[in-house]
Amino acid sequence: MANYKYKVLITDYIWPDTGPERAILEPLGVKVIEADRGDEDRLVELAQDVDGILTCFALTTGPVIKASPKLQIVSRYGIGVDNIAVDVATELGIPVAYVPDYCVEEVADHAMALLLALVRGINRYDPHTKEGGWDLQVGRPLLRLRGSRIGIAGFGQIGREAAKRAAAFGMEIAVFDPFLKPEDMPAGMELVSREELVAESDFITLHVPLTDDTHHLIDAAALEQMKDSALLINTCRGPVVDEYALADALNAGTIAGAGIDVTDIQPAPADHPLRSAKNCVLTPHAAFCSEGSVLELEQRAAQAVADVFNGIVPRNPFNHKVLPGSGLQPRETAS
Repeated sequence: MANYKYKVLITDYIWPDTGPERAILEPLGVKVIEADRGDEDRLVELAQDVDGILTCFALTTGPVIKASPKLQIVSRYGIGVDNIAVDVATELGIPVAYVPDYCVEEVADHAMALLLALVRGINRYDPHTKEGGWDLQVGRPLLRLRGSRIGIAGFGQIGREAAKRAAAFGMEIAVFDPFLKPEDMPAGMELVSREELVAESDFITLHVPLTDDTHHLIDAAALEQMKDSALLINTCRGPVVDEYALADALNAGTIAGAGIDVTDIQPAPADHPLRSAKNCVLTPHAAFCSEGSVLELEQRAAQAVADVFNGIVPRNPFNHKVLPGSGLQPRETAS
């Protein structure tokens, strides 16, 4: 039996295999364990003596993190860390790493693709035409992008890329981001309040992290304030939108349509209200995905684990406060 220096648990992944991770980790003497289930009890069992955890969507709870006294690093395949008990990891002095900038272009592209599908009636024309129809009215109303007003909630890297795409279509751009000041805005873009964004936008696209402040950022009251011709796009996190209120608004015609890539429960259950809501385009949390972005994600998340095993601060630590006492060497001084 081979002798391993480290053990790493991969809680879950949605790509074909973990070859890129293994190519980085196994030369360091790492035994890679892939979880067969994602429930807490099973993850606690598998994490008993691991040195590192790689996690995608599985809930990496306090008990999972506490399961191994040897744990040195939790690395997230992704931008957000809301599925990880970061507070527990921080209390134990364990760095949590993430990949905050790996799929910026893909998510912005996907948001625009959802918007274009709705604006041009693609989601309505496609099934109608395939069934033998040839009726222009099925897809109407069709909307003009140039001169319309798009509201972007969250103006980080993805929000800024979405703005570039919107500008290329000749759209007026309004931004809601409580962390920005008017002087921070690029020329030609307006910083607005949440209320102004909701009430005045023809289209709204969401690019905020999931926090207590952004949970149900778009709720029943916000949907009531939107134009009845407005479209809502969500490619960030499901709980940013009250999905039941959104389904009611779509069915009642309070707003005209929605493009949704993320839901509160994933995959969305069979009775999820958005599955049958009017003029709603659904995709399976696919915005991040391209062949290039997934490879980059696998490699960078695994490299964060390798860095810690090599005694180096990972490139993108989330809980910075644990670093001073971690004994990890700063990247700029690592040989």
